[in-house]
Amino acid sequence: MNRPRLYLITPPQFDVAEFLPRLEDALSGGDVACVLIYQPDANSRDLQETAAKLVPVIQKAGAAALVYRDTQVAGRTGADGAHVDTTFEDIKLALESLQPARIVGAGGTKLKHEEMEIAEAGVDYLMLGRLDLEEQAAAHGKTLERAEWWAELFSTPCVALGGNDLATLDETAATGADFVALKDAVWHHPDGPAAAVRAANVILEQHPFEEES
Repeated sequence: MNRPRLYLITPPQFDVAEFLPRLEDALSGGDVACVLIYQPDANSRDLQETAAKLVPVIQKAGAAALVYRDTQVAGRTGADGAHVDTTFEDIKLALESLQPARIVGAGGTKLKHEEMEIAEAGVDYLMLGRLDLEEQAAAHGKTLERAEWWAELFSTPCVALGGNDLATLDETAATGADFVALKDAVWHHPDGPAAAVRAANVILEQHPFEEES
C-alpha cells in the first residue's frame, strides 16, 4: 500500500541565506518527495542563483528539486525537473527539452478537458490548485473535488494543493492524491518546519491507497 507524499513549495520571496536553514530543518523532519523552488517574480539570473544554492541541499536530503517555469534554469543548476503552469505549448516545450531525463510537472488548469489533454501529453504529474491564489486554512473545495475525481480515474499522478493549516490536511489527503503540496503550513508552523513535516507525515500515513497496476 502507498500513501500520499509531501510536496513542499518555497515561499515566493525569501533571502537565500535566511531560508536555507529553514529548508534544511524541513527536510530533516521526515519524508519529503520534492521541493518546488517557487519564485514567480524572479528573473532568470536571480532564479538561477537561488536554485544553484537550494538544489544541492534538496537533493542531498533525497528529495527531487524542481524549478518553477524555467526549464533552462532547471537544466543549468542540475535540478530534477520543472513545474510549468502557463500554456499548453509551454508544457509541450518543457516535455521536449527535459524528458526523459528530468521531471515535468504541470498545473494552473481551470477545466477538466485541459487536465486530460496535459496528462495525455506525457507530464509526470498534474497539480490541482492554484499557486497564485492567497492561501486559506483549508484546500479550496474545487481542488478537493478535482483531486478526488482525478485520483479515481487517471494513472498520471496528481498533486493536491493543501491549505496553510495542518489541521485541514486530513481532508486533502483523503482525496487519494499521490502528493499533497504545502506552503505556509510548513514555513509558518509555530514549532518550526521540521515539526510541521513530522506532523504532516503522521497524517499522510493514515491515508493509504492501492497503486494501480
